[in-house]
Amino acid sequence: MNRGFLCLSAAALAFAAMSACSPVTTYNGYSTSATQGGQPIAEPQVGVDTRDTIQQRYGSPSTTAIFDQTTWYYISAVQERLAFYHPRTTQRSVMVVRFDGDVVSEVERFGLDRGRVIAYNGNVTPTRGRELGLLEQLLGNVGSTPPIRTDELEEGPRRN
Repeated sequence: MNRGFLCLSAAALAFAAMSACSPVTTYNGYSTSATQGGQPIAEPQVGVDTRDTIQQRYGSPSTTAIFDQTTWYYISAVQERLAFYHPRTTQRSVMVVRFDGDVVSEVERFGLDRGRVIAYNGNVTPTRGRELGLLEQLLGNVGSTPPIRTDELEEGPRRN
């Protein structure tokens, strides 16, 4: 074998291994750097913009307030995933638009620094009924289907 070929193969293998470890970036939500006609999208203006102009500019909101439909949330996030590890959020942007009637009354922006980790409760609520054992799951349908009638198979289809 040629020594140059071995060096080239080793370099290609090292390059392939390093490129496999590069992070995969995922973008979710509305784009904070979106443009319309080559121009950046203008910020919502208090007292000037309405629900219709905000929806035309930014699209439908990511979510709205549960009990009060006067607050719209536009949420975007950037996540990076390295190999088989869990994704890590590197950027988050939340724009909160509040309305007074149909006109924008307040606009707030939050970043990743305002995020909170929520500790979910892992307990489950029991439901009515019973849980099936392994044998009941495997043999549960045995005998529940009607038997095959052999007289119909032997005669064939009926002709009138």
